[in-house]
Order: sequence, then C-alpha cells, then structure tokens
Amino acid sequence: MHYIQNVLLQLLFALTPFVLYNIYYHDKPVNYSKNFITITCTLCLILSMTFPSSVQSGFIFDIRYVIMFFGLVFGSMFTGLILLVEFVIYRLLIGGEGLVSAMIIFMMTYTLSIVLSTLYRSRSEYRGLITFFAGICFSVIPIGILFLMKFNYLTENLPFHLIVIFSQNSLGIWLLISLFNKAVADKQLYLKFLQKDKVETIGHVAASLAHEVRNPLTAVLGFLKLIRQDSISKEKKQYYIDICVEEIQRTEEILSEYLSIAKPIDPTYEEIDLERQLLSVIEIMTPYARMNDVTLEIHNKGQSLHISANSKEINQLFINFIKNAIEACTSVTRGKVIIRMDFESLLAKVIIHDNGIGMSNEQLDKLGTIYFSSKNRGTGLGLTYSYQLIRSMNGSVSVRSEQGKGTEFIITLPVSTA
Repeated sequence: MHYIQNVLLQLLFALTPFVLYNIYYHDKPVNYSKNFITITCTLCLILSMTFPSSVQSGFIFDIRYVIMFFGLVFGSMFTGLILLVEFVIYRLLIGGEGLVSAMIIFMMTYTLSIVLSTLYRSRSEYRGLITFFAGICFSVIPIGILFLMKFNYLTENLPFHLIVIFSQNSLGIWLLISLFNKAVADKQLYLKFLQKDKVETIGHVAASLAHEVRNPLTAVLGFLKLIRQDSISKEKKQYYIDICVEEIQRTEEILSEYLSIAKPIDPTYEEIDLERQLLSVIEIMTPYARMNDVTLEIHNKGQSLHISANSKEINQLFINFIKNAIEACTSVTRGKVIIRMDFESLLAKVIIHDNGIGMSNEQLDKLGTIYFSSKNRGTGLGLTYSYQLIRSMNGSVSVRSEQGKGTEFIITLPVSTA
C-alpha cells in the first residue's frame, strides 16, 4: 500500500503540467508557450523532489527524468538547462548517501533526454516508440547505476525499485506525453476552427454590408439619372430628390448599425433605476408607436429595481426591443406593446409582449445573428448588439412567439447589490 501511495503521488506531480495547461489555456485564443512549459516543469520538479518515494534516508526517487524529457520535448534547451541547474542545487541541499549516484544517473538521463527529444520532434511517426523507449531507459539506468555503486542497498530493497521506479517513470512519461499531446492537438484544432469561423464571419459581414448598402445606392443612382432628364416636371424632381435623401439616410443608419456592433461594450457602469429608464424609453418611443397605430403600456408591481449598467447602452437596448415590437404590430388592428417589470431571485425581469405577427420556429432559432432580420429592410444588427450587451452584463434573453398571436421577450438582468 505504501508503494502505491508513493507512485500515485508522483504520478500526480507528473500530470501537473497537463492539468495546469487545461486550466490556464482553457479560454485563451492561443496555445501553450515555452515559458509556460519552463515554469510548470520547474514547479513540478521541486514538488516531486520535496515529496519523493524513499525506503532509506539519503536515497530519493521521483519523476525528475519524466519532467526533464517533457521539458525538452515541449519546451527548449533553455528549459532543460533550467531544470538541470535546479536539480543540481536542490539535490546538493538535500544531500544524503545517494547524492553521488543521483548526480551520475541524472547526467546520463539528461544526455539521453536531449537525444530522444530531438528524435521525438523530428520523427513524428516514431513518437510512441520513442516515448516507450524513454520510459524504459529512465527506469533501467537508475537501477543499473545502483547495482554498480550501491549493490547491498539495491538488493535489500529490490521490490521497491522494481515496482516504484518502473511505475513512476514508464507510466508517468506515457501518461504525461500522451495526454498533453492530445490536449495540445485538440486546442490546435479548436484554434483553426476559430480562425476559419472568423474568416467566414468577416466574409459574411462584408457581403451583408455590401448588399445592404448597394440597395439604397442603386435607388439613388436611378433617381439621379431621372433628375438629369429635362422632360420631367419640377415637382417630380423634388419628389425624386426627397427619395434620394431618404435612401442616403437609410444608408447612414445601416453603416451606424454595423459600427455599433463592432464597437466594444463600454465597461463604465452606474446604478440605474430600471423603471425610470424604461419610462424614459417609452416617452421616446411613444410618437413612433402612435405613428404606427400601436399602444404602449408599462406595468410594474410597485417594486423599485436597480441594475448596474451603462445608461446610454441600456437605453439603446430597450429602444431596439420596443421598436421591433412596435414594428411587429403595424400590420394588425389594435396593435399593443406591453412592458412589464418583475423581480425574482436577485434578478430583474423586463417582459416585452406584443400582439403582432409573431415568428416561426425557424425565425426564432436565427434571432440575434448578424445576418437575420424578420423585417424586409432590416439588417438584424439591432438585436445582435442587444444580445451582446445583455451577455456582457451577465444577463440572458428568452423569447416565446407564435405566428399570428405575437411575441414575448424576457430580458433578465442581475439586480445591483451596491
């Protein structure tokens, strides 16, 4: 049982670079660096030598050879030199009867690690075989040196050396190298996917922008050509000029929407009275609602709710949702948009319900994407920006809709605890 505990502890130290890699680089858009390998290997070497396997004072056995090989494979020669210096200094401080044999073993395994790590990087088809060979060599060399220099000690503790040394080195090197390789390969695949997705997104945005801008510009070009004709009346010319101005203004709105989605969210937050903010937005949107024969109502249960947000951004967020709700009601009789406030488990809820045309399941699945809008002349950027802003505030959005019966958006935001 004591042998098993020693082996398991050393294997834990051996797998520390793999564990730290998965923790540190989990959300980072880059793969590991050589500095990361150097730092983690340095830490692991200290830990393994501080809590080694041992049956006699002065003789310590740990996973130093595994860490050395790993550092040279995934790090650099500089990593190997740092580990060499670290081992020599720390082993001299520990001292003991096994000091000389430990130095000889390490120098032999260090030289072998340089050779095997070079082969590992250059001969990818033999990496499994090289790793297996390294594990066997790192187990045989210590036993061979002890056989020559400390024969009596070796024979007295032969079961320990055969079980512990072979388990620590052979199993440790196989686990660390194979698991780390798998993690690095998966991360590389993920980064390639991100890069491909980014290129595709840029292409889609460019195509979408070109399409959206081309439509009004084509209309402007057509009317300008008509204006040049001498046969049309002054009233017609003025009418065409008004249309051109409207289309240019629409182009400006489209460009503003694209710029808003590219602009980073402002992290400057303040405490905001949610009801007052909504009343302010409703006051802004009421003329637009009346113009479209839509009624706006706000219902509140009487509680005062405060959230931490940027006032300009939260204002734009509610305008986007309410404007969409109003426009969904333009083709129905007695269109109505109801805004309700609620509170649940330290979360503020704003429910925006309309009795408009509603959406299909396919439309619901596409909501919030940069290329989708349920409106004929929309870009989908308003909701994309709003979804992005809500996520940045640790909030969420859910939506229920049925064609011909209306849509309900539920915006959930954390209540300010200040």
